[in-house]
Amino acid sequence: MNMIRKTGLAMAMLCASALSSQACEITIGVVMELTGPAGAYGQAGAKSVEMAFRDINEAGGVLGCDLVTDTRDSQSQGNVAVDQATQLVNVKQVPVVIGGIISSVSIPILTSVTAAAGVVQVSPASSSPTLTQLSRDGKTDGYFFRTITSDALQGIAAAKYAIDSGLKKLAIIHVNNDFGLNLMREFSASYEALGGEITSATPYNENQPSYSAEVTAAMEGEPDALYLISYPVDGATVARAWISQGGPQKFLLNDGMNSTDFIEAVGGQYLEGAFGTSSGTTETESTKYFYANYEDFSGGIAPSAPAADRSYDAGAIVGLAVAKAGKAESEAIRDAIRSVVDPEGEVIYAGPEEFKKALALINEGKAINYQGVIGNVSFDKYGDISGPFRLWQIKDGEVVTNGQMTAADVADVKASMK
Repeated sequence: MNMIRKTGLAMAMLCASALSSQACEITIGVVMELTGPAGAYGQAGAKSVEMAFRDINEAGGVLGCDLVTDTRDSQSQGNVAVDQATQLVNVKQVPVVIGGIISSVSIPILTSVTAAAGVVQVSPASSSPTLTQLSRDGKTDGYFFRTITSDALQGIAAAKYAIDSGLKKLAIIHVNNDFGLNLMREFSASYEALGGEITSATPYNENQPSYSAEVTAAMEGEPDALYLISYPVDGATVARAWISQGGPQKFLLNDGMNSTDFIEAVGGQYLEGAFGTSSGTTETESTKYFYANYEDFSGGIAPSAPAADRSYDAGAIVGLAVAKAGKAESEAIRDAIRSVVDPEGEVIYAGPEEFKKALALINEGKAINYQGVIGNVSFDKYGDISGPFRLWQIKDGEVVTNGQMTAADVADVKASMK
């Protein structure tokens, strides 16, 4: 009878241990724009982070635990984002916040929450040069990273592409926030240096029912085309007003306008003369894996959706950095992030099998070099990456790639303007 009791107790203890192991979770905060003007980006980005964590968990997890997300909706508003990030950092005590998508969300999270608390923040898609400046000024303590190139570079790429595409006299309508203002300024300086003429630059405030007044102002000076710096929802409203008021149906668009929602809302037939630039990718095995699996995982979101690819990389890098750090603590994770994209390390790609190999190498104390969905990710001392820019055009209601500008190409254009 005692043997039976001892056996039963042992089995109970084993079951309890198994349940305890299954219940072990490391929570990473995610603040994404699930609703509002940038809602389409945030929905894609959140699913990508979940997919990266799913893949790492299937590979065995990190530190004996599963990675899980606590995802909050910023509603595309900085003040809401700060509230959500504060709860994640102060109440949930997460060591990392992934997000936001747009710069007007990421910047207040950084300045009001993560930098002050010493919590790692990784933005998949915030491209404002202000983020670089904050790091340069010593206001982030190295806790900020992003998996997208800065608009300081995109402005140059867009200006060169506009000139090469015959768009030599432009009006600009831009969202009136940090992202829109910075991209407008960077583009304007480059475009005029390359010989282009800007007839006007008109800001607009988000979430307005009509932008007829802004369009009327932008049409003064008889531009040949419109550079629209916006997000899909408001951008469609602006574009429809531009077309209905007789504006030329030639457009230059920023990266976030590479969106089926925008094209469908405006009508593909009106956008045949639309060109655009996006932070590009250099295809790797990770790219192939992501494009083959993301749509099924996300419930139908296209892998080409803005922010989807680089959000997966943000999640993968964070997860691998937690494993490399050996503990779910912000400072250790911060110091480990660059080591999981070590140029001297063994190359690792996306997906459970590759992550299993990565985790084994980390446990052996060996260096790894995660090659992401967007290509080779390498962070400079400010947490920025460099990379190519995709040059695209809308044809028959679809976005098609016309080519790309490498980081070296952008540097050459910048040098030629001096």
